[in-house]
Amino acid sequence: MKKISLLGSTGSIGTQTLDIVDQHPDKFQIVALSAGNNIELLKQQIDKYAPRLVSVATRELSEQLRGFIPASVQVVYGEQGLIEVATAHEAEVVVTAIMGSRGLPATIAAIQAGKHIGLANKETLVTAGHIVMALAKEKGVKVLPIDSEHSAIFQCLNGERVEQAERIILTASGGSFRDYTREQLHNVTVEQALKHPNWSMGAKITIDSATMANKGLEVIEAHWLFDVTYDQIDVVIHPESIIHSYVEFVDGSVIAQLGLPDMRVPIQYALTYPDRIKNTSERLSLAQIGQLNFRPMDFARYPMLRLAFECGKAGLSSPTVYNAANEVAVDRFLKGELSFLGIEHVVESVLSKHNSCKVDTIEAIVAVDQEARAIASVI
Repeated sequence: MKKISLLGSTGSIGTQTLDIVDQHPDKFQIVALSAGNNIELLKQQIDKYAPRLVSVATRELSEQLRGFIPASVQVVYGEQGLIEVATAHEAEVVVTAIMGSRGLPATIAAIQAGKHIGLANKETLVTAGHIVMALAKEKGVKVLPIDSEHSAIFQCLNGERVEQAERIILTASGGSFRDYTREQLHNVTVEQALKHPNWSMGAKITIDSATMANKGLEVIEAHWLFDVTYDQIDVVIHPESIIHSYVEFVDGSVIAQLGLPDMRVPIQYALTYPDRIKNTSERLSLAQIGQLNFRPMDFARYPMLRLAFECGKAGLSSPTVYNAANEVAVDRFLKGELSFLGIEHVVESVLSKHNSCKVDTIEAIVAVDQEARAIASVI
């Protein structure tokens, strides 16, 4: 039985991870959970999965929670609480399903403790890929991607030599506004932006899908996960989200991974790798779908993707700034403080004010991140 610590248990990826555990109670056991602010759902999860350790966002929430759960469950909080969950002694695998840069210190701590990582937190590799992957190699730890696109590439490369892969092609749904012109984007609302046509995801990642920042983060993440150059990474729009990504090899062969849009499939594969086990996901019928469509990427239409490639190639602190500015800008949009197009304006403005520098430590990354957030909050 594989023992799991789950960071972000009440979010979209977290709850779908628990769906996998429900399907296979003989194969997985939850030993620790972190849940941020949603203690009502966390209470239910504690009752159902009986973890030894749980973490919440603040001391106040931890005190509220203690009165409703068994005394045998240890309750911690804050960043240190996340780290304790990530390094829980019994855990073999840590699923990092926290959105944003908050997941970085806990992921680093988990790797240092020798835990294998099921990675659903893009920002970890975007901001600190050079540190994380080097540390994972040193500790002999597997970093297994949970994003559908990176899981697809990982599966396509199974049994292959990465150096014989000529191109990695990430597919993008195009998001909520994939059929809108730039002119039509000026007055779109938060409610419209949150209606993703294919996937059920959290608010932040759904907005990132609409701006294509999500795909930009995935490009940078792919660079680190698969040790390829940015010139080897392409993006195409694929509205149906059936081909989750594909790889073209030096001999012209193309290997793709297909399936209906269901995040439980890549989550389960990360938990069971290198094995596959049955699940209840709906099966793909290409005959029933009948047709798959693709469009070339338009960087003028999606400047956030262009900026991500530029930041990735520039390296140093640029990806950290891109990510931090985007997190702040998306939050401001969700609060009604920015227009939809204001997101890209904020990110580009923050990048224009930043002098790229080396970020060889977590402390240096945090300092750059905080500076970028401060600027993004007032533009």
